[in-house]
Amino acid sequence: MRALIGAIIAAGALIGLGLTNLGIGIRYQAIERSVNKTIYDVKLHEIDNPLQFGWVFLAGMALIGLAIAFVGLAYHHERRFRETQLGGRTTDSALPP
Repeated sequence: MRALIGAIIAAGALIGLGLTNLGIGIRYQAIERSVNKTIYDVKLHEIDNPLQFGWVFLAGMALIGLAIAFVGLAYHHERRFRETQLGGRTTDSALPP
């Protein structure tokens, strides 16, 4: 269950991060090019504060969700391993001869 919750958190954060990046792109698509016709890159510290906060928050939530998912999977596999040991079976006996 922990892994599923972490995957849901990560998926929600990644969807939100994609929508935030679309919003940033739409907001700054009309930036004028410089005199020598090169494309101007808008840096993260140059965008609006609410967009910065949203991007950083959702990136952090994606990392936290992925961490919960991996830790949840590790606990799941450890629990299944302990259950096979307590049941009197070893992991080697479950394999066909």
